[in-house]
Amino acid sequence: LDYRVQFCGPTGTNAVEAALKIARKVKGRRNIFAFQGGYHGMTLGALACTGNSYNRKGAGTALPDVTFMPFPFGPMKEIDTIAYLDAVLSDSSSGIEKPAAVLLETVQAEGGVVVAPTPWLKQLRSLCDKHDILMIVDDIQVGCGRSGNFFSFERAGIVPDIVTLSKSISGCGLPLAVVLLKPELDVWQPGEHNGTFRGNQLAFVSGTVGIELFQSLNLPAQVAEKSQLLQQELSGIIDRLDARMELRGLGMIWGVDLAPLGNERLIDQITSLCFQDGLIIENAGRKGQVLKLLPPLTASSDELHIGLEIIERAMKKAL
Repeated sequence: LDYRVQFCGPTGTNAVEAALKIARKVKGRRNIFAFQGGYHGMTLGALACTGNSYNRKGAGTALPDVTFMPFPFGPMKEIDTIAYLDAVLSDSSSGIEKPAAVLLETVQAEGGVVVAPTPWLKQLRSLCDKHDILMIVDDIQVGCGRSGNFFSFERAGIVPDIVTLSKSISGCGLPLAVVLLKPELDVWQPGEHNGTFRGNQLAFVSGTVGIELFQSLNLPAQVAEKSQLLQQELSGIIDRLDARMELRGLGMIWGVDLAPLGNERLIDQITSLCFQDGLIIENAGRKGQVLKLLPPLTASSDELHIGLEIIERAMKKAL
């Protein structure tokens, strides 16, 4: 992919801020389209694009210049959301300002492991082209091989205008975040967007090794195999315990949605029991009712089985 790389700071929200800033400068528009259920960071610009009300209330001020659009999940799956976006953008009386960019996650991780359908991603790319809008993919959590390919959008065969990466890009948890942007978008003059901790030298070294290992170990093939294992085993757990639970995911990110069970305390009980048994696991989702699995890409099949056994024991006790 023909991108230029900008080292924007130590953490993912820095990358999102830089992406929003350059998009607005290039297009000369303030508004951004984000999606319901999306999560993009805790600094003001990124937080304005984050849907979760609990996160947003920490701002202490207005979070302007962002319009939230429906993501194909829940009741919105029954709606042609691309047609809706097209109608809004085509109607001069819609009351919604044309955005500089559309910001999205191809898998809403904090939003409950909601996977955007491949056809939907293709249609969104075409829509952005039609209306002269930049597409920004936030690949901070599900990029770097977690979805199977190095970039999560590769499965759709699309090329975003801007990509944000952080978290595992350093290879071992060191602070590093980057923005990838098409060359024609590199319009900042020297000093227009700079700062002190824009490139951690140790993270450069470890990140380079991480990318080399991704290639030499053929991690995409390993992720595909382990993804199948996780899907099969988690489906089995659901079938054995309560078929009302819903499984979503791909690659090495999976979520078990407990919301259909109607017990909001259940998720905390399960995560606590897992922790007592030696497994750290978190919750996600619009109501915090999704058990989110995010194992290391290098985890062995035996290690995955151990983790899955802990999860099943915890769920049995809690249920």
